[in-house]
Amino acid sequence: MKRLLLQLLALWSFSLSRCNTTFVPYDYSATVECLDKPLKPQYNGGIIVNPDLRDGPQAWLPFGNAKIEFKDIGHDKFVVARERKQPHDSVSQKVHLEKGRLYTFSAWLQVNNGKAPVSAVFKTNGEYKHAGSVIAESKCWSMLKGGLTVDESGPGELYFESNDTRVEIWVDSVSLQPFTQEEWNSHQDHSIHKERKRTVRIRVVNSKGEPVQKASLSIEQRKLGFPFGCEVEKNILESHAYQNWFTKRFTVTTFANEMKWYSTEVVRGKEDYSIADKMLRFFKKHGVAVRGHNIVWNDPKYQTKWLNALSSREFYNAVKRRVSSVASRYKGQLEGWDVVNENLHFSYFEKKMSPKASYNIFKMAQAFDPTSTKFINEYNTLEEPRDSDSSPAKYLKKLRELKSIVVRGNISLGIGLESHFKTPNIPFMRSALDILGATGLPIWLTEVDVEAPKNVQAKYFEQVLREGHAHPRVKGIVTWAGYSPTGCYRMCLTDGNFKNLPTGDVVDKLLHEWGGFRRQTKGFTDADGFFEASFFNGDYDLKIDHPLTNFKASHSFKLVSDVSSNTQPSSFAFRL
Repeated sequence: MKRLLLQLLALWSFSLSRCNTTFVPYDYSATVECLDKPLKPQYNGGIIVNPDLRDGPQAWLPFGNAKIEFKDIGHDKFVVARERKQPHDSVSQKVHLEKGRLYTFSAWLQVNNGKAPVSAVFKTNGEYKHAGSVIAESKCWSMLKGGLTVDESGPGELYFESNDTRVEIWVDSVSLQPFTQEEWNSHQDHSIHKERKRTVRIRVVNSKGEPVQKASLSIEQRKLGFPFGCEVEKNILESHAYQNWFTKRFTVTTFANEMKWYSTEVVRGKEDYSIADKMLRFFKKHGVAVRGHNIVWNDPKYQTKWLNALSSREFYNAVKRRVSSVASRYKGQLEGWDVVNENLHFSYFEKKMSPKASYNIFKMAQAFDPTSTKFINEYNTLEEPRDSDSSPAKYLKKLRELKSIVVRGNISLGIGLESHFKTPNIPFMRSALDILGATGLPIWLTEVDVEAPKNVQAKYFEQVLREGHAHPRVKGIVTWAGYSPTGCYRMCLTDGNFKNLPTGDVVDKLLHEWGGFRRQTKGFTDADGFFEASFFNGDYDLKIDHPLTNFKASHSFKLVSDVSSNTQPSSFAFRL
């Protein structure tokens, strides 16, 4: 009996401690400008000792063969790594990392001359984990924000590296904050509640304006407010089963090939948009938005064959004709355009036209279709911290170039992130979204899939979708997993009979959470005629029934994201 009592007391104490747990909130802020002085370290440095270098050399050591020096300029203290011979020669601090924790990292960096990419790396258990990078500048401070997880608990060492060994690396305001998975999930829930949902207060009154109590309400979400979709190919036109499966779930799509140049102009001068037109008509009929993909593709492997034989002048005219043709044809009908696909990784048009080819093609697209959002569309910006070609810093650099375009008004830019993951680094993904989100431009995850063993593929897929949906700057998600008889790109959602695979079950699970499948909410008005509940943004149908008076009524309403008023309920009054 005594033993049972002790167990009950222990259980009660554990439950009480859980109830009193206060999660550390996540700091979504990031700075993309180069500042005269660094900001204070996020989370007061987290587990970093002496994060703002106020205590000079405490906890900071040279790494490799660098010489380090502690400076104080204008009451700003920082550490300098100089006389660098190897990329990894820099400054470091030893930390203890725990398996199962999600770490968000930030630091402010400067170089003594010009500009140079600088990365943050954690050496742990014989592995090197890249947490993120930034293009550091001289005479001002740049924020690096990133993240990591580790496979084993144990000691680690943070250091910085740059392939440009001519520069000194200056470091200040460093932070490394660990979160439990429970805390991380709480951040998502909090963000979703703030960004994707609204509290709705419905009041039912009679013809005299008096409250009606115990009125029965049935509220059905007719359409998701958050654009969520999947890529398709032309085979969807031939299968009613596929059409039914698709249109029950998704509100946006991307054509895998049918709008691309190599599909619409196989023979020079003979354009054929018939398949793309037919697909567009089908999706319009079913209320599914379409992303334009793509005007041109910068990868040399994916060009229509006759292009390579053209002279420089002929090539330029062909590109201009292509941009004019496709942008004008679908003007006002698309969710946006991927203009120069993958133009951070590849440079086919730059080599054929000029170093400013991508800039000029965006400029042409703006001239022929000034109202649509023009997206950069790239891979590995979220997926791979080691890929310097498409790092968030390189993405920002390209955005700055394109922002200067003014043709028939200022260009409206969007951030397209393909999101072809293997093993997701979720903390890095969130931090990269923070950085790009600091621009204020709309972010879409445009081609989400996961190439991983079957036993973890669905799990990883769900992690990525949840993180994308929860992030306050993400405005839409398209998965790259449409069914094709010849095989899906990296993963499928269904089999050939349009029965869900595990990844398709993930989609259905999330749609049920987010209000898909015409989710219904039922309830009754209180004594003052009110009913209040929280709903995802979207289009709703409302049915009111009062059995005692035999009154019935039907209404509709729409909830949209409006952060400025999300603290107050959206109020609707309906009369029976």
